[in-house]
Amino acid sequence: MKILIDIVRYIVGGLFIFSGLVKVVDPVGTAIKLEEYFAVFAGDIASFFSVLEPYALVIGIVLNVLEVTLGIALIIRWRVRYTLNLLSIMIVFFTFLTFYTAYFNKVTDCGCFGDAITLTPWQSFTKDVILVVLIGFLYLNIQKIKESTFGPKNIIVVCTAAISFLLCIYSVRHLPPIDFRAYKVGTNIPEAMQAKENPKFQYTFEKDGKEIKTYEYKSEEEGYTLTGHEITNPDASTPKITDFATWNESGDKTNEVLSGKKLWIVAYDISKASTEGLIDINNLLLRLSPDIKPIILTSSSAEEVLRIRAERGMKTDFYYADATVLKTIIRSNPGLVLVQDGTVKEKWHFNDVPDPYDVTENLN
Repeated sequence: MKILIDIVRYIVGGLFIFSGLVKVVDPVGTAIKLEEYFAVFAGDIASFFSVLEPYALVIGIVLNVLEVTLGIALIIRWRVRYTLNLLSIMIVFFTFLTFYTAYFNKVTDCGCFGDAITLTPWQSFTKDVILVVLIGFLYLNIQKIKESTFGPKNIIVVCTAAISFLLCIYSVRHLPPIDFRAYKVGTNIPEAMQAKENPKFQYTFEKDGKEIKTYEYKSEEEGYTLTGHEITNPDASTPKITDFATWNESGDKTNEVLSGKKLWIVAYDISKASTEGLIDINNLLLRLSPDIKPIILTSSSAEEVLRIRAERGMKTDFYYADATVLKTIIRSNPGLVLVQDGTVKEKWHFNDVPDPYDVTENLN
């Protein structure tokens, strides 16, 4: 029994550590996901949840740090009952979120593992139910889990929490040190918008009362009745990027934005963009090489963009894009993305606006 208890303890602790780590490096992504949840709950459950939206980043950081810290605490057997109590509260909260997501189909991705691993709503709920069972098992056997007598365990827990928190702060003030998103540096966006393979279908037919599964389509003239079908290669037949598009009043500008040497100034909401960041970016544009064309990508209205441009003395062209896509491209408002012939060459947070030489150095 002791071996089984230890195995379950390491599985639960390891899952919480992994889940926390992939989100600690991208707390802004966690905040975006929490904002989605709060917006849905405010409309469906109680308007109170809208009050939480401005605090999504703080809540996300706390949850991410807790996941990593409690996972470590469980593995080293630090204050076992206290650790299991907190883990139980968290997993009940997460299970409610994932069930609501799955049952009502409100948020298509729970963000349980950040952008590192994407789970369907029902997969996320199933994962949480399994964790509830495993944590319940540990509770039933809590008397058999002896707290560690290892001296520095308090220091380990405190250091884990401190390092996780500092990593969150770094990722907010700069950019995620590890990028799991589809627009990471090195990605060729036009290629990522194309599927690697054509979809392969497996058909389910019924004939003479028997169910038949086959990759070959059978006709009704042969006595077959089609009852269903599924794609057997969804990962290869689905492009990594499906929602990238830019436009202005004259029409689609996606190809133009992806051609040549471009410096994207990404501001999903330009009215909320950092003033200091816009000033630093404008200073960069005044000294930027003429063969690199800067453009603003935003989901804000034309009136808002024109007002900000006039205030900052910017003459840069601007195009529209979906706000969610822009938040996915870069976790900074505003942020800089250097693109050459559709390939993402480099990204910069508004706190790290580069010199013109650093921009040119990243081009071929």
